[in-house]
Amino acid sequence: MPDNALSVTLNDTPDLPSAVLQALYRITGRSSGELRRSILAGEPVYTAALFGNDHIDVVPRLEKTIAYLDEVGLPFTLHAHLDGERDEVSRETLRGILEGTGGHAL
Repeated sequence: MPDNALSVTLNDTPDLPSAVLQALYRITGRSSGELRRSILAGEPVYTAALFGNDHIDVVPRLEKTIAYLDEVGLPFTLHAHLDGERDEVSRETLRGILEGTGGHAL
């Protein structure tokens, strides 16, 4: 896990239908098998490394992952991994981190 990242983890460990896994694959770029293993292990469905070279690509994927999970009604938890600390964050805090307007004092 990168030092500075945001992640989305499903609250339960559901065995999702293939259609949902395929949609998550298209959004996250992670294979269905990889996604299934992460979900069953209670690990993040998607992790967006912050401030790296691919920041411009990973943040939209994070936002699309959140929107899709909302759309299909799957509950999830957001975490910020900052300077070695992992904290649950609200959507407001997430938005502040992404926009650079605050939220990093967790």
